[in-house]
Amino acid sequence: MARKKVLIIDESDLFREYLRDRLLAAGLDVETAINGLDGAIKLRNSLPDLVALDYNLTRRSCKEVLEEKNANPNTAAIPVLLMAQKIDKNRLLELVPYNIKRVIMKPIKIDGLFAALSELIGAKLEVDTSPCVIEAHVNDNIVFIEIAQGLNREKVDLLRFKIAELLELYAIRGPRILAMLSDMDLSFVDGTNLELLLKTLLQLPNAKARHIKLLTNSSFAREFTAGRPAFAEIEVVSNLQYAMDGLLTDYDPQVEMGEGKAEMLAERVLSAQTHESGRESVEMRFEGEAKKPLSIEAMKETGKGLSIAVVDDDFVIQELVKTTFAAISASVSGFTEGVAFVEAAKANSFDLVFLDLLMPGMDGFQVLSRLRAEDIEVPVIILSAVSQREAVMRAFQAGVKSYLIKPLKPDQILKKTLEILKANF
Repeated sequence: MARKKVLIIDESDLFREYLRDRLLAAGLDVETAINGLDGAIKLRNSLPDLVALDYNLTRRSCKEVLEEKNANPNTAAIPVLLMAQKIDKNRLLELVPYNIKRVIMKPIKIDGLFAALSELIGAKLEVDTSPCVIEAHVNDNIVFIEIAQGLNREKVDLLRFKIAELLELYAIRGPRILAMLSDMDLSFVDGTNLELLLKTLLQLPNAKARHIKLLTNSSFAREFTAGRPAFAEIEVVSNLQYAMDGLLTDYDPQVEMGEGKAEMLAERVLSAQTHESGRESVEMRFEGEAKKPLSIEAMKETGKGLSIAVVDDDFVIQELVKTTFAAISASVSGFTEGVAFVEAAKANSFDLVFLDLLMPGMDGFQVLSRLRAEDIEVPVIILSAVSQREAVMRAFQAGVKSYLIKPLKPDQILKKTLEILKANF
């Protein structure tokens, strides 16, 4: 029996590579296309059994690809799995006649994607569903990886793509990595997955074992690394300040830890954390084509259709955010106080919110509380001159995605926006 073939049309190098490798491992034939024009040509020539199609394409739009597909009797019946960061309902309805069988919204939940692919292609794609939460971000040119609940092979595999995006986004050529295993009691049964994690980190571009710290209270992790020559230089520590001091001074001998920084991170990361049952927390976000430092041109495609709110009583900050995003054609709504924003958020779907902590009337913390009470889910970036440990702790515990200290620069704002919103996973 001939193997089923899948055509992946997506402009993110990282996402194409991940999905291609995963489907090949499942015994499928896979072809990839880098834009709409390339996809239309390969669709016509290869006649796949399924098309995994991104909505946001260049050289030829998603709708144009689908129109050409339907006009060709050899391709019209091929089912389509559509992936979209954001799509208007009316536009989605326009695409219904083009044999779209499933729509997967980004950031993609991998188990949902593979379930849809399995159903549409008739192939079984095994997914590790064991509990695990993985998040990765960059601060002080250090890659922080937070892992809780357990080690899931699927998510560890995805981690290399997330880190690759971050290294490109922040132009980091010699990564310093702090992997933090939060509230986890590891044993010999975790050895295979721990090995996969450490190999994943060592395979990153220019990665060196001595620049990787593993923060955990697990004695098994310490014994595991010490007993294997490939991992022996990876230091396993239980004190965050020690780990941070080592990474920062190794990166720049002039850098000193700011007061309270290590303590703040330690309390946030190493204390037991709760997560909503069944909710996928790992979101692997890919910038994809970023091969050069961040530029306005590189951001323009990302900005199209974005709806952003800035909640700050400082007119200068509002204008800074508006001007920054006007350059990439994103829509920005300004609010000088929290009550008006919360009311607007009930009626409007914002993609991202920049929120000040100290405002008259309803302050930033009260805004976060009201958003939770109203069940309004939106990523929040705090913009504040407040850098005290207690304020930062409260903000992260309230679910904010990032915390930027004033004064701000447009490039800094755009990078954080890309990190949070430009998501394939």
